[in-house]
Amino acid sequence: MGLRHADYELAVVGGGLVGLATARALLERRPGARLAVLEKEPELGKHQSGRNSGVVHAGVYYPPGSLKATLCREGRAALLAFADEHAIPYDVCGKLIVATSSDELPRLDELTRRAAANGVVGSRELSAAEMREVEPHVTGVRALHIPESAVIDYRIVLRALADDVQARGGEVLLGHEVTHVDEVPAQRVVVCAGLQADRLAGSGHRIAPFRGDYLAIAPPSADLVRGLVYPVPDPAFPFLGVHFTRRIDGQVWAGPNAVPSFARERYRRSSVEPRDAFELLTSPGIYRLARRYWRTGAGEIWRDVVRRAAVREMRRYVPELRLRDVSFGPAGIRAQVLERDGTLVDDFLLERRGDILHVINAPSPAATACLAIGARVAEELLR
Repeated sequence: MGLRHADYELAVVGGGLVGLATARALLERRPGARLAVLEKEPELGKHQSGRNSGVVHAGVYYPPGSLKATLCREGRAALLAFADEHAIPYDVCGKLIVATSSDELPRLDELTRRAAANGVVGSRELSAAEMREVEPHVTGVRALHIPESAVIDYRIVLRALADDVQARGGEVLLGHEVTHVDEVPAQRVVVCAGLQADRLAGSGHRIAPFRGDYLAIAPPSADLVRGLVYPVPDPAFPFLGVHFTRRIDGQVWAGPNAVPSFARERYRRSSVEPRDAFELLTSPGIYRLARRYWRTGAGEIWRDVVRRAAVREMRRYVPELRLRDVSFGPAGIRAQVLERDGTLVDDFLLERRGDILHVINAPSPAATACLAIGARVAEELLR
């Protein structure tokens, strides 16, 4: 690996948001420790941490008392404080979760209950008329307003975290790929390897990569969305469907969707990596998941390749949207642990073996919660 020291006290494998936040938390607890962050790519933010919509979640969706709910709330507060400290711009623009039919109202009521139980400040249900005061061009029968939701550029956060780690004496080493954790010359190791986490852990858990494609909305249709507009999600399926984000740079994106990917770290729709494809296609979990959610999955795939179909779904929320203003945008790939029985693991998943701690599953809201996750992981490693 060409490391500068023959031995480190602490090492973090993976230079994404969770990895760098963990390194920062370790150095807060062990000032002066010899620490290295090992990132295989030549630059930060090549994968999940640099390929997201930039939403700072408030903690609405997650079951009260779950690790997700707790860490999202703690992480949001810590993230915005970190942004203030480092002069990173963000916008607390608020979110509408919109029910377009009466069938969705029981699920919306459950989200209202969860928001209150999780301590989300200022959340309340709005009538159709009240909803249009927040988002004049959005239609629905009722909505849940979440004023605490925000947007930020996580690539800037990522660079600030790296600078902070280095200012505390840690090393952030780019172009240092780890293929076996036993090779890392450190007394204690945290593995935050994202899309490669299952391979480095070597456990029974298997990541199924899901590609999410964004649609970019140009003016004048972009002017139809002020902040964040989301659908009422299916609580059994950990993806959110069509939603709109006005990003911190003013661009408006819709999505991402979620379709199985045959390449973990390549982002074209046609990308295939033989090892990744083989592992996905030989996973019993993917077939059980497909049987359970075939209708949802077919819709996701159809809207992924047919822009007109995606826009038709988007018009359920923003009827004035014009097809000619919508184009295919960037893509990301989500690392999602899928069990053999077809269950998508929906919470954070850590595994410890002696002095090595693996972060195997860190789905959304991991970006929002990165500082809180890092603090928990650091405490666990140093215990």
